[in-house]
Amino acid sequence: MLIESAVFYFFSTILVASALAMISVRNPVHAVLFLVLVFFTSAAIWLLLEAEFLGITLVLVYVGAVMVLFLFVVMMLDINLAKMRAGFARYLPVGLLVGIIMAVEMAVILSRPAFDLQKPQAKPADYSNTQELGELLFSEYIYPFEIAGVILLVAIVAAITLTMHKRTRAKRQSPAMQVSADRAERVRLVSMDKD
Repeated sequence: MLIESAVFYFFSTILVASALAMISVRNPVHAVLFLVLVFFTSAAIWLLLEAEFLGITLVLVYVGAVMVLFLFVVMMLDINLAKMRAGFARYLPVGLLVGIIMAVEMAVILSRPAFDLQKPQAKPADYSNTQELGELLFSEYIYPFEIAGVILLVAIVAAITLTMHKRTRAKRQSPAMQVSADRAERVRLVSMDKD
């Protein structure tokens, strides 16, 4: 129990420190890299809590795909850091208010009796939390799962629709005009004087 607690506090300290660094660094690329560290330490804590499927999924999906995409986007964008820093003081009171509200909500939720910090009973050797998660997801929570899938599909279609705007100044070829062109109109012989 002492080793598990030490490992938990080790990863928790790294998680909190990297999360604070993520929101306080000035360089956006460094912020994305700190977010990658947050995901790795969160996955380690989930592995410690015997949620192997969620930990591996977090590393594969978020770190392996989403964060690489974020990193490429942040590196390709030309972000004006001076303009971002100028608006920081203006939004600081709202940010502090939202942070205080979230901290109060977390304190209220964690103080409920459902969150007693006793160690759960050990599972048998053939227990699969992936199977348990799948059975729960596709039986009791099937409708919220399907609704989330439809919402994600609508979001994908909306994002594609917003990016596909018709260009009014683009020059396009007309295949009908090309086929109906006459040979005499295409080539014209010009004789030039030899000086």
